[in-house]
Amino acid sequence: MRDEAEIRGHRRTYIGAMPGRIIQAVKRAGVKNPVFMLDEVDKIGADWRGDPSSALLEVLDPQQNHAFRDHYLDVDFDLSQVLFICTANTTSTIPAPLLDRMEMLYLDGYTEYDKVRIAQEYLVPRQLRVNGLLPQEVTFNEETLRMIIRDYTREAGVRQLEREIGKACRKVATQVAEGTVTSGVVVEPEQVHDYLGKPRYRFDAALRTERPGVATGLAWTPTGGEVIFVEAASMAGSDGTLILTGKLGEVMRESARIALSYVEAHTQELGLCETACRGKIHLHVPTGAVPKDGPSAGVTMVTSLVSMLSHRPVHSDVAMTGEVTLQGQVLPIGGLKLKILAAHRAGIKKVIYPKLNEIDLEDVPEEVLKELELIPVEDILEVLEHALEPAPEGVVEPAAESKAEGEMPPSIPQTGEVTVVIDEPAPEGEEGPVTPEIEC
Repeated sequence: MRDEAEIRGHRRTYIGAMPGRIIQAVKRAGVKNPVFMLDEVDKIGADWRGDPSSALLEVLDPQQNHAFRDHYLDVDFDLSQVLFICTANTTSTIPAPLLDRMEMLYLDGYTEYDKVRIAQEYLVPRQLRVNGLLPQEVTFNEETLRMIIRDYTREAGVRQLEREIGKACRKVATQVAEGTVTSGVVVEPEQVHDYLGKPRYRFDAALRTERPGVATGLAWTPTGGEVIFVEAASMAGSDGTLILTGKLGEVMRESARIALSYVEAHTQELGLCETACRGKIHLHVPTGAVPKDGPSAGVTMVTSLVSMLSHRPVHSDVAMTGEVTLQGQVLPIGGLKLKILAAHRAGIKKVIYPKLNEIDLEDVPEEVLKELELIPVEDILEVLEHALEPAPEGVVEPAAESKAEGEMPPSIPQTGEVTVVIDEPAPEGEEGPVTPEIEC
């Protein structure tokens, strides 16, 4: 919508003039208190014909819409009893004055359980009808639908899921027409590859390693939760140099700096030698082409650093999320429901989360809670206790090794600035920050 007259109507002096859509819809409804659904208000534009968002200010403001004036009627009309429901995919493109007139309700995308039920009840029957198949000619069991959701779609809704189901139905319809199929077809998980081709997505959790320095974290994306990894490495070089890679946003870079500062300030408490943080430290978050930002990877970064410096691997079935402070406190984060669902899909058995987020567990499906061990924490030391494996027998702890050699390593300098190297310069001419696709 780009024409303001769509809302306010045209003046009667123009040929072909008519009332605006608001008055027309009220006339069709036949009542003065209908429910209006304004879909995709974030797509409203403005040009030489006016700005529809300006007209909506009067329509949506309860202090003004009791005297809404349509240009065609040219009389006041009371819209105060009308219920307006607006939908949008993002609030960033909605003008601030218009957004101020709305009460915001944020809805999460469908969970995997929701998508399976929607597919069974609606998508599969509709695609059978569209492709001329009878219900007894093709059947999708629940495991097949889960495999399609996990390996062939990445979305908050179900549009791509319906396309994939339709693709499989068309291939079955072709077999029925050719006479190669005489009885009902049950699409098993092993046959999904034959109908839909090779999987488009795979879970990074399958790539996790037991090497020290790799920790599993949880992130939020517009299409649901995701499992991410934080890798740490140390090398010879200038003391205090921190290298960050993985297309990290400003907030996530600060989280990495806080994580390293905490480890440097608590080396004895963590069982590390005083020279453990000497040289260059490199933190990397894989899938480097995807922008990432947010503070909730703080505990994952601390765990990765301590794992690397103490040579203790992180448990492969543990994932974590939470913001960390310089004092080691674990602060609450957002999107816990979707993060827990992502951990469950990836085969994680334990999830470490901030204790202050316990109230958010009410939104998690009961069947998921039964299959996971959820560990609430308030301090980073509790995270390390649950996440790190015990030191292997025969391996001397770094701090103990220094004491055994009778050496007193020099303390880490406390003065001077720490150099932070971001190995991803912004392209020339780029305006503004890149919108993050993964929020940790």
